[in-house]
Amino acid sequence: MSQIEQRLLELGITLPPSPEPRFTYIPCNQTGNLIYLSGQDCRINGDLMFEGKVGREVTIEQGQAAARQTIINCLAVMKGYLGDLDRVVKIVKMLGFVNSAPGFGDQPYVINGASDLLVAVFGEQGKHARSAIGTSDLPFHTPVEIELIVEVRD
Repeated sequence: MSQIEQRLLELGITLPPSPEPRFTYIPCNQTGNLIYLSGQDCRINGDLMFEGKVGREVTIEQGQAAARQTIINCLAVMKGYLGDLDRVVKIVKMLGFVNSAPGFGDQPYVINGASDLLVAVFGEQGKHARSAIGTSDLPFHTPVEIELIVEVRD
């Protein structure tokens, strides 16, 4: 068992299968030693765990849980593409979108649910540059969507 898979087990996380795209894109694209993950959401077994705007239908705590689940789905994409998460050198950049109610400005607190999990899984290599952006809506009314850029080794 790889070190990262052991760490996930310690955290009580079982990765789902890598989700299949429903539209015209690929979930992961590589150039050189960087992989770019397409935006993922907070689905569990195909269903959104929450739906709606943070600050209205979704609380900050639920938004953090959605961000955490979104990272679990990102890890599933990475595992499906790389085969072994020990190939991850560093999480370089996270772009987090939060479906925000008008006037909601706590997007960084929501996206911390994702950032904290990456650090818990990868340690220092999980620390990353980040943007946390509020949006007027997201596809299917998901509360959170996240993209990652990750450095990998052969």
